[in-house]
Amino acid sequence: MCAAIGKIPEDHDTMAATAQKETLDFQAEVSQVLNLVIRSLYSNKEIFLRELISNASDAAEKLRFEALGNDSLYEDDAHLRIRISVDKAAGTLSISDNGIGMSRQEVTETIGSIASSGTKKFLENLSGDQSKDSQLIGQFGVGFYSAFIVADKVTLTTRRAGMRPDEGVRWESSGEGSYTIENLDRAERGTEIVLHLRDDEKEFLDDWRLRSIIGKFSDHIAIPVEMLEQPEPSGEGEGEGEGEGEAAEKAVQPAWQQVNKGTALWMRNKSDIADEEYHEFYKNTCHDFEDPLAWSHNRVEGKSEYTSLLFVPSRAPFDMWDREQKHGVKLYVRRVFIMDEADKLMPHYLRFVKGVVDSDDLPLNVSREILQHDKKIDTIRSANVKRVVGLLEKLAKNDPDKYQTFWKEFGKVLKEGPAEDFGNREKIAGLLRFVSTKSDGDGESVSLDQYIERMADKQDKIYYITADTLAAARNSPHLEIFKKKDIEVLLLTDRVDEWLVSHLSEYKDKHLQSVAKGQLDLGDLEDSADKEKVEKAAEEHKHLIERVKAALGEAVKDVRVSSRLTESPACLVVDDYDMSQNLARVLKQLGQDAPMPTPIIELNLEHPLLQRMDAEADEDQFGELAKLVFDQALLAEGGQLADPAGFVHRLNRLMLDLSA
Repeated sequence: MCAAIGKIPEDHDTMAATAQKETLDFQAEVSQVLNLVIRSLYSNKEIFLRELISNASDAAEKLRFEALGNDSLYEDDAHLRIRISVDKAAGTLSISDNGIGMSRQEVTETIGSIASSGTKKFLENLSGDQSKDSQLIGQFGVGFYSAFIVADKVTLTTRRAGMRPDEGVRWESSGEGSYTIENLDRAERGTEIVLHLRDDEKEFLDDWRLRSIIGKFSDHIAIPVEMLEQPEPSGEGEGEGEGEGEAAEKAVQPAWQQVNKGTALWMRNKSDIADEEYHEFYKNTCHDFEDPLAWSHNRVEGKSEYTSLLFVPSRAPFDMWDREQKHGVKLYVRRVFIMDEADKLMPHYLRFVKGVVDSDDLPLNVSREILQHDKKIDTIRSANVKRVVGLLEKLAKNDPDKYQTFWKEFGKVLKEGPAEDFGNREKIAGLLRFVSTKSDGDGESVSLDQYIERMADKQDKIYYITADTLAAARNSPHLEIFKKKDIEVLLLTDRVDEWLVSHLSEYKDKHLQSVAKGQLDLGDLEDSADKEKVEKAAEEHKHLIERVKAALGEAVKDVRVSSRLTESPACLVVDDYDMSQNLARVLKQLGQDAPMPTPIIELNLEHPLLQRMDAEADEDQFGELAKLVFDQALLAEGGQLADPAGFVHRLNRLMLDLSA
């Protein structure tokens, strides 16, 4: 994908001819890719400055590496730097470096090709420990052509270190299908790129705007990025003659000033960093006004070499529940900023985590903005999860009050974890907090470990109930036998709780059991006398059960005697593997076409209402009572009546019959 210029001829006559200015066409596929780069490859047009600075940094690092074996390449100028300047009158922005530079052939092979990267080719020629010392970015490709996002013409002049001044090269293109290339005299080594900005892109001539972009994207690269100091307003010289003032102005030349910091906090030894420095870095980098709750700072060496600095915020962002909003840590590659939300480096259930990951080498697509799948990414992601979970475990153990602050802000998000991350399901479950029937207040403060510690003798299950509200859960008829036997039950009222328990079936060999599903089996907690009593009642009132089943018809899957009710006349349950009534309601609220499961109605045969029904001879009256009992049970567990008006008429008729 490069223009058809062949290799530089070696004979003198052809060399002289080649030195003349040539206008050459891009190949068709290059023109197509170039059009894509200009119009749609980058999501943020200010990215162009990051790309050009990164390329300049590459060139400087390449010179530094090659000069290890040939010190003369420095040409008596060992201070490597990148300089950015503007000419407002001409409408141009210039980025220059004194790095390795390029020969005419290298310009043809690298600038003349979008899919090729000179730095990548350079890296491919390295082996062993040299690769670690080169400090090159590589694998980025099309960065140079991002200049055409804001410029209608780009002029590049360059000379490779070690070559003669008359072997300089000028390359120029408007990005519309052709370019020119010629030789020229250039005393300085390195490269200068001049962007002739479009009329609607003159914002990039503003000094403050450029400094802001450099601070955002290139603050931590090792090579100094310099701009001319801006003159400060001064009252000196007032009253002087006009000639003297002009002479003074000419005498004071603005100096070059380093704009980027050139050092990354995450690259420093964490023992040398004060907490206040972490706080300030977090606020500036993550755009927060509050200190973080906790952080983890680690350097990993080996097959995958990277540094991570991860923060847990004190407060949830307003867009945390926006599924369209991207979340994730900032990604750097060798201290060059790549993207804000690298979601592939952090799972969605940890989207509240902020911070940076700086890798020595990661596979990126041509725009540097999309990570390609690679085992290194999986390794970093897995390690990030381990560190965040460990950080939260430490926080929960050593500072429960601070952990409660975290849980209040991010608990619902963490509940997504067992469904998304099977490998860490047990660890995530240990971090979860709930309200229970033995909680103090309505705050979620009970851990599964605390629940297990308080379990009754011979209890082998963790019991829970899901409901729309905490009041509905606390007063559910399903809890009556548990209250009587003083068995703790977790009260789950968040929408995500149904998703949670569908993927978290057990914790530390204790099965999680819904109190509203299946035939209640309390195991050794239930007296044998109680079981015999239920079985005997079912046999004695077999006729009543058949009459209720006939009256309710297809509204119920089955009718049976309840072992969980002590006060209410009836309750609705579903089979063990059916969708719960609450989950079906949640899915409908979310717009899902979820059919409501057909419930089983359980009857408390000791309740006066059931005893009256058993004695009722009139089948119509019996049917009215049976439907009333069913509707009451549906309302008690948070359901919605299919025919509210029919329920009201039925209730009114029964009330009139009682008063007659």
